[in-house]
Amino acid sequence: MNDLLTLLGLAAWKPQIGALLLPPVPFIVLMLVGTRVAFARRGWGWLLVASGAALLWLSSTMGFARVLSDYVLRPPAAFSSERAEAWRAAVKAREPVAILVLGGGGRPFAPEYGVSNLTPNSVERLRYGVWLSRETGAPLGYSGGVGWALGSSVTTPEAQIAARIAQQEFGRPLKWAEERSRDTRENAIYSVALLKEQGIRRVLLVSHQRHLPRALRAFQEVGADSGIVFETAPVDVMNTMLNTPMAWLPTTRGMQTVREITHELMGRWFGA
Repeated sequence: MNDLLTLLGLAAWKPQIGALLLPPVPFIVLMLVGTRVAFARRGWGWLLVASGAALLWLSSTMGFARVLSDYVLRPPAAFSSERAEAWRAAVKAREPVAILVLGGGGRPFAPEYGVSNLTPNSVERLRYGVWLSRETGAPLGYSGGVGWALGSSVTTPEAQIAARIAQQEFGRPLKWAEERSRDTRENAIYSVALLKEQGIRRVLLVSHQRHLPRALRAFQEVGADSGIVFETAPVDVMNTMLNTPMAWLPTTRGMQTVREITHELMGRWFGA
């Protein structure tokens, strides 16, 4: 899909195109179509309206997000204490390893700080990457430039913002900062080249759980001939209990999570 959009000159429109394909837009369109069909075929029209309303409700719940995640997306499990111990052993043995946080977006200017800042998703990923670096002793890197959604008017790469926050607020400086990538595929392209030059042979990718299946695939495809082994350490691991009423009530977080999972599924289906 990335190649097709680039060929058509629409790469910069990826965020807008994606927003129109994600919930709730398709379900709103379905309901509008249903109201039009109802003029000629009342039964079919109201069926479409009811289906759109039901899907709109479901797509706003954490329960539906959990079902989509577990049975369709199938993301990696949380990073275990056993794996952490194995990484500590690798660091002690001086194996060439690295922890790489994948960017999740930046804010060109945050008035409350007076400088640029990371989005909440990016801060969450960076914080976990710093924690893992302290726990295992492995060096830390960050991959993120200026994403497609920010356009050409923004000049401060996300990795530069992350480097400042990691140093000043978390007290853990980055060893690598990849600043050219605009999306997940480019995260892989530029980061693999950088890490390969440094002789790294084992990389722990840090991102949101729902993002890691697509990210891991991209890194494995790009790094197929690099000799680098890629592993995952997800943040925001889903543990919603499906047998509670709250799991099936619409929430802002439910809508956001379903949108993000759907985005990842679209990326998988279209090869993005």
